[in-house]
Amino acid sequence: MQRGVWAVLLWPYLLIVSIPLDCKEEQGSLSRCPSISQEKLLDRVIQHAELIYRVSEESCSLFEEMFVPFPLRLQRNQAGYACITKALPIPSSKSEIQQISDTWLLHSVLMLVQSWIEPLVYLQTTLDRYDDAPDMLLNKTKWVSEKLISLEQGVVVLIKKMLDEGMMTTTYNQQGLFQYDVQPEMLESVMRDYTLLSCFKKDAHKMETFLKLLKCRQTDKYNCA
Repeated sequence: MQRGVWAVLLWPYLLIVSIPLDCKEEQGSLSRCPSISQEKLLDRVIQHAELIYRVSEESCSLFEEMFVPFPLRLQRNQAGYACITKALPIPSSKSEIQQISDTWLLHSVLMLVQSWIEPLVYLQTTLDRYDDAPDMLLNKTKWVSEKLISLEQGVVVLIKKMLDEGMMTTTYNQQGLFQYDVQPEMLESVMRDYTLLSCFKKDAHKMETFLKLLKCRQTDKYNCA
């Protein structure tokens, strides 16, 4: 329960320190981000990824403490609860990550970001059906959804800068990756949402790790683990 208390105390702080990527003007164009240097844009993208991971960690802990009986917490990877991004061509081993290019690191982050936008919107609708879901948890999932879209914008512009080509419009095809199912029984619903939060936390950590590795490569290419 102590972690839940810390989540409540940290939430206002996160809202204050979160600096938007500011890629959009009123007309919805992406003309501001290109005016930012690649180095500063990467720093802002990393900050976004750090905050998203931190809030996803707090959301998962809060959900776990409130809704998941302790004996079931160890079973989330059983009974077919696979992460929705398992099929993505994302490098997983240390050797694979070391061998891929900087642009592919960013493409990996972009695939992860885009594949989670729709599931997080779905998660908000399912959490609304919980009778005793705290506003803190609902607000966190909504905040992460919004920041994920900002992160997507920043990564797309960063890829454009690194490749020095026209704005990329490639979007990973999510059809079949995530599907809306018929309303399951309550325990099944809880475990599915718990798995979703756990998987997102794991992938959010990957996004942060990949971006920090890219930053390291930009500054100290031969000493990045």
